[in-house]
Amino acid sequence: MIVVLCLVAALGIGAAAAGLVRARRNKGTARLQQKFGSEYDAAVTGPGRKKGEADLHGREARVKSFELRPLVAAEAERFSGLWTATQARFVDDPGGAITDADRLLSEVMEVRGYPVSDFEQRASDLSVDHPEFVANYRAAHGEAVKHSRGETSTEGLRRATVNYRWLFQDLVAVGEKAPVA
Repeated sequence: MIVVLCLVAALGIGAAAAGLVRARRNKGTARLQQKFGSEYDAAVTGPGRKKGEADLHGREARVKSFELRPLVAAEAERFSGLWTATQARFVDDPGGAITDADRLLSEVMEVRGYPVSDFEQRASDLSVDHPEFVANYRAAHGEAVKHSRGETSTEGLRRATVNYRWLFQDLVAVGEKAPVA
């Protein structure tokens, strides 16, 4: 009888421990889903939840190691002027404007403290603190790449400019606190 009671107690403790592990995992998943939004779905599609979540945790750790900073007012003003010129250029040279927009975003990111060597890494890094803009950033960059191969339309370039603008405005916001991952 004592053996049976010990066995039942052990099973109960094991079930409770498994429940706690599951609850902790679900809480972590919910946090990632809330923080990354649609980027969470993109990260877990294909490799699966476990690998996708590990990737997102890795992104957070990587970005946490950066010395990110907001722009000061003079920097924001300078970049805003360059953006205005880029948008104005679109009328006469949509492809050149998109190339400028892509380059300008990279420059803003670099000044803020992001490494900018590889596009996919830039997008992954941005997803940590700007997840709501990453899908649009990828789409805009895709149009810029298509343009370099002569495979896009003026309408595609227009959409890319709009997509770049949303991220640009978020990155240039004056007085923005440096993100805490």
